[in-house]
Amino acid sequence: MRIAIVSLSLLLCSCTTKRPDIFQADFETTKGHFVIEVHRDWAPLGADRFHELVSSGFYDGTRFFRTLPKFVVQWGLSGDPAVTKFWEKNKNLSDDPVVRSNLRGFVTFATGGPNTRTTQLFVNMADNSRLDSRGFSPFGKIVTGMEIFDRLYANYGEGAPNGPGPDQDKIEDQGETYLARDFPMLDKVIKARMVSK
Repeated sequence: MRIAIVSLSLLLCSCTTKRPDIFQADFETTKGHFVIEVHRDWAPLGADRFHELVSSGFYDGTRFFRTLPKFVVQWGLSGDPAVTKFWEKNKNLSDDPVVRSNLRGFVTFATGGPNTRTTQLFVNMADNSRLDSRGFSPFGKIVTGMEIFDRLYANYGEGAPNGPGPDQDKIEDQGETYLARDFPMLDKVIKARMVSK
C-alpha cells in the first residue's frame, strides 16, 4: 500500500546529509506542474526539512486544503493520519530567522507559534510582508508555474472555525478519508520530486 510505504520511508529518513545550497523541486498537480527553487541561506532549517520531505515522497497525494486567492495556498498534511501524528509528535522544527519577505510566489512553512513548523507549506498569493514580523521565514520561491496556484479549486473558502472549508484537526485525525468525502473538489499533488537546477 502506497501510504504504508511512504510512512516507513519517513520513519527511516536520515537528516544527516548536507543539502545543496540551491536546489529545485518539481510538483506535479491536478492542475499542472510548478517548480520551487530553494535557497538554504534564506532559511537553512526549513530548506533541509523541505528537502527531506520531498525526497521521502511525503507530499505525494497531499491536498491543497486552504486556497485563499488573495492570501495563501496551503498544503502538507498527509492523507495518512499516522504519518501526520508522527511528524507533529517527533519532528517540530526550530524557527529560522526571517531574511526574505513573504512576497507573492515565496514559499514558507506554516507555523502554529514559535518552533512548531513540521510539514505544512504555503505559497504567498500576494504581498504578505506583514507575516515577516510574525516569524514566517520563506525558504524558496516559485520559479515556474505560479499560474497553477491561481487555478486551484478555491470555492470551499477558509477552513473551520473561521469558514466552511476543511478543518485542519479533522484532516489530521481522518486524513484523505475526510477530504475525499467532504471536500472532493480539492486539487492535490500527484507527485513531488527533486530536480537538478
